[in-house]
Amino acid sequence: MDTRESKTPEEELQHLKEVRQPEDFEHPEPDEGQPEARQSPQGLHWILLISALLAGAILLFTLVWP
Repeated sequence: MDTRESKTPEEELQHLKEVRQPEDFEHPEPDEGQPEARQSPQGLHWILLISALLAGAILLFTLVWP
């Protein structure tokens, strides 16, 4: 069952105009102003690398050890 509201041709045209407008770089997205959005992940890539190496070592140990 289709529950979407049908748009008039004028509404469709207005929607297309809004979608096709270029991005406004003078006024960034609201989350750009939040401090956590500006922070780099700092040590998260090291944690991922270490956990992947540890998982690989455990897998290798369980497959090789008799």
